[in-house]
This record gives sequence, structure tokens and C-alpha cells, in this order.
Amino acid sequence: MSDPYQNPYGGQPPQPPGNPYGPPPGGAPGQPAYGYPQAQSMPPGPGMPPGPGMHPGMMPPGPYGPGDPNAPYGLDPYGRPYSHKSKIVAGVLQLFIGTLGIGRFYTGHVGMGVAQLLTCGGLGFWALIDGIIFLVSDNRTDSDGRILRS
Repeated sequence: MSDPYQNPYGGQPPQPPGNPYGPPPGGAPGQPAYGYPQAQSMPPGPGMPPGPGMHPGMMPPGPYGPGDPNAPYGLDPYGRPYSHKSKIVAGVLQLFIGTLGIGRFYTGHVGMGVAQLLTCGGLGFWALIDGIIFLVSDNRTDSDGRILRS
């Protein structure tokens, strides 16, 4: 009886000498084909020395480009534009006179400001919680959807 692990169709086909996987997809030998990506030049981040042609006060252009009117105060780490309003000012206004909805009027959320004005800031509880969240949250926005600055 024959060996059950033997190839029933005969032996292995002849292999060409050299690389058994064929030429690299780049075409020319010596070019990187597979493996780790090659190093790319990246713009310097905060605290990094500036690249060639940049002085220390100059920031590299972001996804909006330099001087974009949609991001006049810069971008947060996630690429969202900053507002011209401050979350600290909004939080302090909301803590001290939030029963009148002043913090919400400051950020441009007029409907929420009117609701807080009519309910006396949810009897003070809504205003207190809202003021604390303004101070500790990094995702609060103004009426234009821009992130409040620190």
C-alpha cells in the first residue's frame, strides 16, 4: 500500500532559482516593498523644535490652513476650531448668576438661557451643575459649535 501523506499527483513542480515569491511589487530591486512604512517628515508638535524654514513662533499650517476664518483662535488636539469665548468665564458666570441663565447667554445658547431664566436656573441646581460642567468639561461649545477656550 502507498504512503497516505504522499502527493498522489507526483512530486513537487520544479521551482525557479532565486526568490520563491517573485519580484517585489515596486518593480525595481532595492526599493522598499513590504514591511514597516518609511519615515515621513512630520510638522513639529507643541514643544518640538521648528522644522526648516520655520521660526520658533511660527506654527505649521493645520488642516484649515493658515488664516482660515473658521478657526481664528486655533484648533484643539482633535482638529476642532476654538471659540472666542472662554469656558472659565462661562462657568464662573453660571456659578454666580446662573439662576438668570447668564452663562448660557454668554455662550450664545439663548434658548437655554431663557429656560434657566424662567425656572430660576432649575431652582439653582441646574445652574450649579451647569457651571461645574462648564469648568471641568473640554467639549462645551458656543452657539456656532466651536469648542470653548480654557
